[in-house]
Amino acid sequence: MPTIDSLFVTRLYRAGLAETGSPIDAAELENSCLVIAEDDEAGQDWCEANGYPGYTSYASLSDLPWRFPIFADLVKVLDAHVAAFVEDLEFDLDGKALKLEDIWINILPEGGMHASHIHPHSVISGTTYVAMPDGASALKLEDPRSARMMASPTRKKEARRDLQPFIYVKPEVGEVLLWESWLRHEVPMNMAEDERISVSFNYGWG
Repeated sequence: MPTIDSLFVTRLYRAGLAETGSPIDAAELENSCLVIAEDDEAGQDWCEANGYPGYTSYASLSDLPWRFPIFADLVKVLDAHVAAFVEDLEFDLDGKALKLEDIWINILPEGGMHASHIHPHSVISGTTYVAMPDGASALKLEDPRSARMMASPTRKKEARRDLQPFIYVKPEVGEVLLWESWLRHEVPMNMAEDERISVSFNYGWG
């Protein structure tokens, strides 16, 4: 009998923020995101200049945990989730811990999207979800081997999940998703009438 193994597995961590035992006030976090977006003129200007639909603080604010206590609390919770994911990934960190490098707000209006991308120079990236109205887009993850498949045929629509070229993950409010930063991902067009709000982040090593 032949033996067929699955090799080089790509891991995705999914959990509720509160599973660490430290709940985050969802209403306060959402309100903080909206207040920051309204006041951040530099971020608004960057979004307009770069054709970014909605709002992101990625290019304008690098000190959210210092500005708003709710973000400082959030980082403590994220630290615990990242530590759990690192244990699952069996990284040898040589006695060092991964540390937060960046954290930023994303607000996508109806029709907004975030094109396919990776997060260079980071180890773990992720997002926690603040507002996901009905019809809000899922997170789309791409098979990292796509660029190497050359003349490979397409997969059958009913192919096993671990063989699909793209995986769509529909998160819920209060969840956190983590993945290795080399994993290409995107946010397809938001079809909801209301804004899709999330907070994304990168963790690095060394």
